[in-house]
Amino acid sequence: MFIDQVKIYIKAGDGGNGCVSFHREKYVAEGGPDGGDGGKGGSIVFVIDEGTNTLLDYRYHRKFIAKNGQNGMNGKCHGATAEDLILPVPAGTVIRDAATGAVIKDMSNCGPFVCLAGGKGGWGNRHFATPTRQIPRFAKSGIKGKEMEVILELKMLADVGFVGLPNVGKSSILSQISAARPKIANYHFTTLSPVLGVVKAGEGGFVAADIPGLIEGASEGLGLGHEFLRHVDRCRLLLHVVDVAGSEGRDPIEDIKLINEELNRYSESLGSRPQIVVANKRDLLPEDADLSEFEDFVKNELGAELIYVSAATGENIQKMVFMAAERLRDLPPLTIYDADYVEPEPEIPAGDHDISVHKEDGVWIVEAEWLRNLVGSVNFEDRESLNYFDRVLRSSGTFNKMREMGVKDGDAVAIYDFEFDFVE
Repeated sequence: MFIDQVKIYIKAGDGGNGCVSFHREKYVAEGGPDGGDGGKGGSIVFVIDEGTNTLLDYRYHRKFIAKNGQNGMNGKCHGATAEDLILPVPAGTVIRDAATGAVIKDMSNCGPFVCLAGGKGGWGNRHFATPTRQIPRFAKSGIKGKEMEVILELKMLADVGFVGLPNVGKSSILSQISAARPKIANYHFTTLSPVLGVVKAGEGGFVAADIPGLIEGASEGLGLGHEFLRHVDRCRLLLHVVDVAGSEGRDPIEDIKLINEELNRYSESLGSRPQIVVANKRDLLPEDADLSEFEDFVKNELGAELIYVSAATGENIQKMVFMAAERLRDLPPLTIYDADYVEPEPEIPAGDHDISVHKEDGVWIVEAEWLRNLVGSVNFEDRESLNYFDRVLRSSGTFNKMREMGVKDGDAVAIYDFEFDFVE
C-alpha cells in the first residue's frame, strides 16, 4: 500500500535528575558531596532510508517517544545517556509542523536530522559545593524533552514527471525507457501509486515518475491523481502524454487543456513548469491524418516542444529520452524546500503562576512545572533568549513572589539548570 502523507506525534526523552549524595567510606571523615549528574534524554532523529518509497510504516504507529536519561548516582556516577530514537523516512520526505504547516526539514540529499533534542540532565549536588556551602543538600532536576506533532509528506525526487489523462500510455512509455515495471492494462486507473524509474541517456540520465492519470476535477480531489500531484512538485520537466489518435473518442487538444487547467488549479508553479508534449499512439493514425491544428496549438498557444511516439512499436521513444535529457541540462536543479519553521515562544499558562521557593545551604531554590518547561526551551547563551526569559519571570510575577518569600539583592538563586545572583 502506498502512503505518502501522515501525521505523527514525537517527543524527545527527558533528562535524568541530578543526585544528592555524600561520600561515605570507613576512616574517611567529611567525604563531601558526590552526587552524579543525570543523563541526557534521547533525541528524535530522522534519517533517509534509500530502500523505501512509502510512509507505510507510520500508518498505524503514530506515537514516538524517546527514552529518558538515567538519574545520576552516588560516587559521582553520571546517569546513562538515553539512545536516540531513529525514524527512517524515504528520500524526499518533507517534515512539517502540524500546527502551522511550516517546513521543518526537507529530507533530500542530507544526513541525519535531529528534529527534537533530548532534555539535558540535571546536575548532581557536587557541582554546588563552595567554600561557604560545603554540604549542598540539593541537586537539579533534568529538563523535559520537547514534544510536537509533525506531518510527514513524501514528495518524490524525480527530474521528469509523466502527466496526462488515464490510459494514454504513460506507464507503457516508462516501462520502455527504464527498468520500472508499472502495471499496464487497457483500462482507467491501472497506476494506483507513483512509480519511479531511472532512465539512461548516453553518459547521463535522469529519474522519471509515472503519476496516476488525472481527470477533470482532480485538483479538487476527484479521481486518483489529486493525492499524487505533490509528487510532481519537484519535477523540473513535465512530459505531457496525450492520445494523439483520439482512440477513446477524445480530442487531444481538449485533453491537454484539461490537464493543464488541473495543474494550474493545484499550483501556479506546477502549471508553469516546462513541458514536452508526447503525442502517443502515433501508430493508430492514418497516413494522411491532418495534424496541423494540433501542431499549431502545441507550438503557438502552448509554446511547448512536440514529439510523436508510439509506446506499442517503440517509435521515437529513445529520441524522446534524449530530448528530455537535453532540456534538463538547461533547467534549475531539483527543488529542495527551505525550512521556514520558527520555533514558537514557550506558552506560559494563564492565571496564577504558582512557584515553590525554599532555601538550601544559602541558595534559593525556585521550582514549578511551568518553570521547568520554560528553562528547557531557553538558550542561555543567546542574549535575545535570555531577555525573553527575564521578561517572562517579570510578567508572571515570579520576581515579586521571590521577594515576598525573602529573596534579597545579591542572593544566589537556582531555577533548575540556571543559577544566578538576584538583582533588585
